[in-house]
Amino acid sequence: MVDFTEVSLVALKALQRNLMRSILTALGIIIGVAAVIAMLAIGKGAEASVQSAIATMGSNLLVVFPGSVTQGGVRSGWGGSSRLSEGDLIAIRSECDAVGLASASVRQGVQASSPTQNWFTTLYGASPEYKTIRAWTLSAGEWFSDADVSSATGVCVLGKTAADQLFGNEEPIGQTIRIKRIPFRVIGILAPKGQNTQGDDQDDVIIAPYTSVMKKITGQTFLQSIIVSAISAPSLQKAQSQITDLLTQRHRIGPGQDPDFTVRNLTEFMATLQSTSRTFTVLLGSVAAISLVVGGIGIMNIMLVSVTERTREIGIRRSLGARARDILTQFLVESIVLALMGGLVGILLGIVASRMINYFAQWDTLVAPQSVLLAFGFSSAIGLLFGIYPARRAAHLHPIEALRHE
Repeated sequence: MVDFTEVSLVALKALQRNLMRSILTALGIIIGVAAVIAMLAIGKGAEASVQSAIATMGSNLLVVFPGSVTQGGVRSGWGGSSRLSEGDLIAIRSECDAVGLASASVRQGVQASSPTQNWFTTLYGASPEYKTIRAWTLSAGEWFSDADVSSATGVCVLGKTAADQLFGNEEPIGQTIRIKRIPFRVIGILAPKGQNTQGDDQDDVIIAPYTSVMKKITGQTFLQSIIVSAISAPSLQKAQSQITDLLTQRHRIGPGQDPDFTVRNLTEFMATLQSTSRTFTVLLGSVAAISLVVGGIGIMNIMLVSVTERTREIGIRRSLGARARDILTQFLVESIVLALMGGLVGILLGIVASRMINYFAQWDTLVAPQSVLLAFGFSSAIGLLFGIYPARRAAHLHPIEALRHE
């Protein structure tokens, strides 16, 4: 029976005799583990950032955009048509049972002014349902109502960035801003959302009833888009098909004609972003794992050198009754201890490195427990796998030949 305590003590003493060499050998594992944790932290941080940005867009989203038109044989791109109407919005709400909520949407860059400041921002015209579809919450005040839409009331809700730029430390609720000299009374302030997946500031907005924006600001008679939320994720395809069929009929799109609208499923876009971020994480982790393998090769190399240096010691131990498996266990323990020591130090270094990347480079990083366990388990496996060959070589040395070694 192998006495693991005694064998482990012998292995630790052997490592202590060559302390500097042991530290330098473990350095490969330290760098490898630290690189794995830091790279996975960058990848996980990017993935979490994408998921957070996606969550701010809302769930089960479909967007109906104007399509292309053909005039004189020349085809415009998407958005060339302007035939989305308020009637289309009403029809989608009433005739598509897979649709939960639908909101009109118009937008324009505007110069807004308060009594003391002015600021260029984006003005959105929307329906009351827009708040729920886009998962907006209010930090103060209230949202506009259906009555405000019906009467094209001059009221608005400000994003945090727009509110800060227009009013600073003043209380915006109840005050009036002007857009193209048209007054809008501030009735609410949106809770911060941060940047979207394109890096745009989602808080730099003003949202008002779409009828107010169209009649008083843009002069448009058609909607720029219709934003739709399906009743559930499984109903997205059904809602998309229903909207397509409905608008094809309403716009009298004949066979072979290009539709003057397009219905886009943003869930597919979100899935693509998530898949890309996961691939990015795996790629970073794989590249970093190569350094762990290099560290394992370093351990095997040093253990082979150690076997050669201690051949006579092995012969003496065998002549005093040590079995081959005792020698095998001793060298395996040395290899695993080197890898585990390197793994523990590498974990600490990797966590510190990820924090420094977050602080200095301003990249989102996330050290997941799974990443730490993966790196530690991998380093242990490296110590075991790359220690087997030197250990077997030591265990199979012939005692007489080992005693003769100089």
